Amino acid sequence: MTKEGNKIKIIVLTAVMTILVFGAGVFVGRFGNSRGASEHLNVVNDDSSGVSSSTIDMGPFWNVWNILDERFVQTHKNVKTPTNEDKVYAAIQGLTAAYGDPYTVFMPPAQSTDFKTDISGDFEGVGMELAAGDDGITVVAPLKGTPAYVAGIKTGDILLSIDGTSTMNIDVDTAVNLIRGKAGTTVDLTFARKGESKPLDFKLTRAVINVPTVDTDTKGDVFIIRLYNFYEPSADDFRNALRQFVESGKNKLILDLRGNPGGYLDSAVDMASWFLPLGDVVVRENFGSSSPEQIYRSKGYNVFNSNLKMMILVDGGSASAAEILSGALQEHGIAKLVGTQTFGKGSVQELMPITSDTSLKITIAKWLTPNGVSISQSGLTPDYVVPMTDADVAAGKDPQMDKAVSLLDGTN
Repeated sequence: MTKEGNKIKIIVLTAVMTILVFGAGVFVGRFGNSRGASEHLNVVNDDSSGVSSSTIDMGPFWNVWNILDERFVQTHKNVKTPTNEDKVYAAIQGLTAAYGDPYTVFMPPAQSTDFKTDISGDFEGVGMELAAGDDGITVVAPLKGTPAYVAGIKTGDILLSIDGTSTMNIDVDTAVNLIRGKAGTTVDLTFARKGESKPLDFKLTRAVINVPTVDTDTKGDVFIIRLYNFYEPSADDFRNALRQFVESGKNKLILDLRGNPGGYLDSAVDMASWFLPLGDVVVRENFGSSSPEQIYRSKGYNVFNSNLKMMILVDGGSASAAEILSGALQEHGIAKLVGTQTFGKGSVQELMPITSDTSLKITIAKWLTPNGVSISQSGLTPDYVVPMTDADVAAGKDPQMDKAVSLLDGTN
């Protein structure tokens, strides 16, 4: 089989690894026969090597290995003597960490298995998406109805510790593994939150997370579709929601992508295709100077005419595939964006099997909007910037939704 034939792509968020824990971000790419978006992952079998014994001195590595074997003494119960396999895996993890990229990680057997399970849809954990941010491991979005959501964890919260272990020197994947666990068990999490002078402590009981997909609603003559993710069933559920919209006889549509951490790239492309002519660019995959740009285009369902009036609600929890869909419909003039700046998760990862039960996730590219704007730089800027405060939420107010409705009604 050729190298190209072995590729499998996924979109993983900033990552986006979801702490249901999902994994570490929004997925943007392919896995199996489906592609996911947040990060985009290719699975590639490649036995080639660009390094030989003549180009690098491995002496220091083996010196340390031998010294540890000969001299290390276990001093307390929490210290272990690793197996040779443990040491090799740890060395590879150190190698990937040297690149300083939070999305380039080596996954040993248990972590690799968890990651593949995480993208399927149901999980045991607390229900939030995590990503690497400028200030540390950041909550992209808690998922509706999950322990994290019910407890009041918010988009933008910075994870400080897990069961008393500081997150200062760990990556997103490690944090995910520490948080995940069997339903019914508990985990203690500490967060920093903008505007709060002291850290916030949460004791969460893990649960089986059934990821919600779509809700529909109406406000007067406006039809509303709330899309919570871009996972496996999302494209079909979105199609059914659009059918309800058409059958309602309305022509005003609000797509609510707030708190949507992303998911499969194929889902984002499929959803965009309901609104765009065949061949219109949905998203660009830019590999820098290493390879030509890859362009993902509309499938051309294009079932709506010029009578459609559409707004998309976004916020700091809208990431990855949510940004791909929003950016495409915004730049093609189909919809205006209302809300606040999106998360900015637009890196592309490749998932490469290293052994039968381990894998390497490596950043290989970035997502660009149809007009060439890098999603990773700062996310998407709404056409109408409308903040929503904690006071609004406490009072049951939704100024972003109100603004979108008023714009569609022509009253604002």
